[in-house]
Amino acid sequence: MFRYANERIVERFEDWWRRDNRGLPLMRVVARRDVPARPVSPSADAAAKYTDFDTLLARQRTYNETHEFLGDSFSSLGANLGPGSLALYLGAEPRFTPETVWYEPCIDDPETWPPLHFDPDNRWWRLHIGLVRRLREAAGTEFRIDIPDLIENLDIYAAMRGPQEALFDIMDCPDCVHEFVRQIDGTYFTYYDAFAEAARDGEGVTSYTAFAILGRGRVAKIQCDFSAMLSPAHFREFVLPSLRAQTERLDHTLYHLDGPDAIRHVPAIMELERLDALQWTCGAGQPDGACPRWYGIYDQVAAAGKSLWIQLYDGGVDDWIRGAETLMERYGKRRFYFIFPEMSLPDADRLMNHACRHWESD
Repeated sequence: MFRYANERIVERFEDWWRRDNRGLPLMRVVARRDVPARPVSPSADAAAKYTDFDTLLARQRTYNETHEFLGDSFSSLGANLGPGSLALYLGAEPRFTPETVWYEPCIDDPETWPPLHFDPDNRWWRLHIGLVRRLREAAGTEFRIDIPDLIENLDIYAAMRGPQEALFDIMDCPDCVHEFVRQIDGTYFTYYDAFAEAARDGEGVTSYTAFAILGRGRVAKIQCDFSAMLSPAHFREFVLPSLRAQTERLDHTLYHLDGPDAIRHVPAIMELERLDALQWTCGAGQPDGACPRWYGIYDQVAAAGKSLWIQLYDGGVDDWIRGAETLMERYGKRRFYFIFPEMSLPDADRLMNHACRHWESD
């Protein structure tokens, strides 16, 4: 089976961040092994799925035993309290479900709500940072611990205020929204840096949850899913400055572009000089990342000199191979990180053997 050594994977990611990946394109290929899985007791309640140390550790070790990590894949545990846990540390309360974690809006009046600030005694913050530290110690060199999915800017305000109310606020009291986003920006790196310190390995490499990215120093996915409801002008006013500030302080950044309603913001996103790469989520019911429908996005990314994170999942392994080759013929090989579906070992062998024969470059 074809896999890179851990140190080589780090170097290949560093090359990809620089838009200069040599040899094969970056590829995440994870295959199911035909071995019995260690039984993992179901969580006693919905919260335990996200907060119980033993449950998280057992689930990751079982996954490792039953899967092969090929190409540029690596094993990592993302101990998330939902997508956007920064909202919890700043005052929201969680609603745990088997599928995800929702945040209960808490800002009832933005004009009277007290300023948002770092609270070292917040119960969810103390629980989360303590959990990540324990998992890092237990994981050793067996697998990585990801920086959790904090999320940022207007997404956190919308989680704490409620999406509809946040939209009204943009129109009715924009100064309040600007101030809250400024306060969110002001706390982000306090939390991020603590997680990065807890999660990094002995070589200073960090990985970020859900998107299978890693690199030396500070690595993060950045986003604004709320932008699907914003005009380009409002995106530039309320979101772009926050994103620019993040890219200027982080070492490696990947922008998560979520669905067709967010495509109108690509021109603004490409103005982020320090942004390294764009991740494209096609959306429910949409064709995968190889579809020519998305070339307009990729054209802009290529023109801006940035890398691309692309999922290929329609059809079977032969379709994924054709899709990757079509994209590489159009845009070259050095900017791509291909994310393939979890697959069988025979399919993984077929994919990797084809890639080694046909996709190598100087």
